[in-house]
Amino acid sequence: MRITVIGTGYVGLVSGACLAELGHQVVGLDVSQEKIDLLNQGVMPIYEPGLEEVVKRNMQAGRLSFTTSYEQAIPGAELVSIAVGTPSAEDGSVDLRYVDAAAEMIGKYITEYVVVADKSTVPVGTAERVEAIIRTASGIEVDVVSNPEFLREGHAVYDFLKPARIVIGSVSSRATERMLRAYDFVDCAKLVMDRRSAELTKYAANAFLATKISFINEMAALAEEVGADVENVARGIGSDPRIGKEFLRAGLGWGGSCFPKDVRAIRFMGDKLGVPLPIVNAAFDMNKQARLRLVERVGKALGSLQGKNITLLGLAFKGNTDDTRESAALDLIRFLRERGAIVSAHDPVAKVHAHEVGGEVPHHDDPYEAARGADAVVVATEWEQFRTLDLKKLKDMAAGDLLVDARNLYDTNRAQEHGWRHLSVGRQ
Repeated sequence: MRITVIGTGYVGLVSGACLAELGHQVVGLDVSQEKIDLLNQGVMPIYEPGLEEVVKRNMQAGRLSFTTSYEQAIPGAELVSIAVGTPSAEDGSVDLRYVDAAAEMIGKYITEYVVVADKSTVPVGTAERVEAIIRTASGIEVDVVSNPEFLREGHAVYDFLKPARIVIGSVSSRATERMLRAYDFVDCAKLVMDRRSAELTKYAANAFLATKISFINEMAALAEEVGADVENVARGIGSDPRIGKEFLRAGLGWGGSCFPKDVRAIRFMGDKLGVPLPIVNAAFDMNKQARLRLVERVGKALGSLQGKNITLLGLAFKGNTDDTRESAALDLIRFLRERGAIVSAHDPVAKVHAHEVGGEVPHHDDPYEAARGADAVVVATEWEQFRTLDLKKLKDMAAGDLLVDARNLYDTNRAQEHGWRHLSVGRQ
């Protein structure tokens, strides 16, 4: 099948590369000439495990190409997937300017019937909006379907090729058939439903998972006060199949490009329609509290944060990605600085920009060097390589003895053996 994917960010680039891996003829389209030039040189604009290999393999096989030209990419495509950014507006609503612009350009260049799939996370009713824009601009019959993505950054290639399910929101049997053909070689449940239900499914899924994380962080705060271990609690409740063990890791809460934006959007939707969403609202508020609580505990353990040197290990919102959007680490930097701390950092791939945190943050390529002279070391991201750090060497480099294990990567006894005061989440 001839497929065009508009957008070469996390969703678009992974989707395009993996559709080519499934045997389709795919064109990746983006308005950024710089990004397209890099891709045509085999340089990835993002860090995502396994993606570079898939992109290069399919470019060499002639199944995947990249362009900035709508005139080249749209005519003749059987399926056009919109995977552009949908950032949050200040009021929490979704900014659809990039979706609308893509729809206008599709309408300008299509020459025959085509199926357009909304891959971007968009508000309920967007498929109808996009369809109207394209039909008005082109005068040609077109079907727009909702095809939300469920990709985890750091595992996106695997999630696309081996998903738990594929959701297709469609009102046209012709469009449904074409979408099923696109995913013919993907072995999973394919759930066909109306477009508005598919659009809401994506928001509901992310809001539920965010709520689950906020819940276990709420239990972690309680566990610290009563002398329980939240990890034992998580094992105890996660073994119940009605609950499940996933997303029950206590820590600094959720971040990234999806959960914060999507929770804001569903809150806005509820407010606009006059539908109270107390559970979703509580999950949102608890996420910030988890980070503030940790900073307060660090301040208490050090006596004060004023003038203290704090090293953060991890800047990305999770391991296996360079994405710092809505990262807990960035919140920690802001909160620590507001209280007078001096912050430096290390991350295997991610960097933080001064405008994101109100000033430059010294970044070290080596975790041990980053810890030199620190009064406290805070593990803020669950990178696998942090699990195997030499805690004795880390302690020898630091000036203080406080190890703040915000992702619960270390055994308390092991940390104490090397002279650390071990402050973790949900444990005394």
